Amino acid sequence: MPADAVPLIMGILIFFASLISLRLGFSVAIIEVILGVLFGNLGFIQSEPWMLYLATFGGIILTFLAGAEIDLDLMREKYRESFLIGFFSFIIPFVVVTAYTYYFAGWSLQSALIGGTALSTTSLAVVYSVLVESRMCQTGYGKIIMAATFVTDICTAIALSVLFLQPTVYTLVFIVVSLAVIYLAMQYSHLLFTHPLIKNRVVEPEVKFVLLLLLIFMYFGSLGNGQAVLPAFLLGLLIAKYRTKDRWFTETVEMKGISVKLRIIAYAVITPVFFIVGGMNVSVPMILSALGLFVILFGLKIFSKFAGVYKLSKKFIPDASMYSTLLMSTGLTFGTIASVFGLSMGYINQQQYSVLIGVVIASAVIPTFIAQKWFKPLHSEDLGDMKFDGWNPQ
Repeated sequence: MPADAVPLIMGILIFFASLISLRLGFSVAIIEVILGVLFGNLGFIQSEPWMLYLATFGGIILTFLAGAEIDLDLMREKYRESFLIGFFSFIIPFVVVTAYTYYFAGWSLQSALIGGTALSTTSLAVVYSVLVESRMCQTGYGKIIMAATFVTDICTAIALSVLFLQPTVYTLVFIVVSLAVIYLAMQYSHLLFTHPLIKNRVVEPEVKFVLLLLLIFMYFGSLGNGQAVLPAFLLGLLIAKYRTKDRWFTETVEMKGISVKLRIIAYAVITPVFFIVGGMNVSVPMILSALGLFVILFGLKIFSKFAGVYKLSKKFIPDASMYSTLLMSTGLTFGTIASVFGLSMGYINQQQYSVLIGVVIASAVIPTFIAQKWFKPLHSEDLGDMKFDGWNPQ
């Protein structure tokens, strides 16, 4: 296929995914993943370097926006709930999948650890996208779900780093640069965001400033074998601390405006590439050649997620326990990162990679579909004056 036809096909897929999403009432992320699987396996489109980079950048932007949505006051108030749900969402799938693949599927220890790491994740990108589209990211349970998702993914990132990565001097550079960028942004970003010469200008320098910071994380993360999603999330979380007195908002008017603009940019072009490319990574023939293992691993991921999350969600988020459990069962970003890392380092072979990616993609689609179709809770617009988790958003 001519290289100049690829952007056209991507544009068509992105546009029709949004129409299908509106028509069927499903999350657009699900539609984009499914279209990626279909068109990738039928040979209509193949990944190119610019698509892979843009997809990675889309994951970073989504992570930043998710961090900006977290209410620090609520997170402090509900730290126990968020930590327990997030930690057990990680540790039980990690142990179960690693044990099965090592003792029963005959994988090597390193392959089994990659499998356990890849399937222990919860997709912050999918969870954030679904909550934003459903207008539930500002509810109490929505923020607990996002905070718990971050706990799960940071545990996954730590496991991947401790078990496999070989630190270099550039890893230290990445850590230092990330901490310095976050600190300087916390201290001085408001000077840029509120400056009278900058506010409401069509050139949007404040939006470009945030994108620049995220690109810095990506560059130094790649240089130091680190994951840029962690500092990106922390950046969004910490620079959103400049708040109005109304606790319904998680950002100042300036920061909220920047988040809205970034969201428009991301959802129009960048994040669709992220989800479509994620679907294109699935090799259906290789999954079919190991269909039994695929089904077992998918079942183990979902079962172990329920074992780790449902009872805690029933206790801490009783009005949305099944919904939160299903969302916590999703996987995409870190699962893909762990699988790609395992393949590139020779820890897993192509078939194992395809099975893991297939399970990751299936877990992004199936639990999200079920959650949105049958377990979607009432949110603030539906409940009026009803309180969420002990406080009234109105």
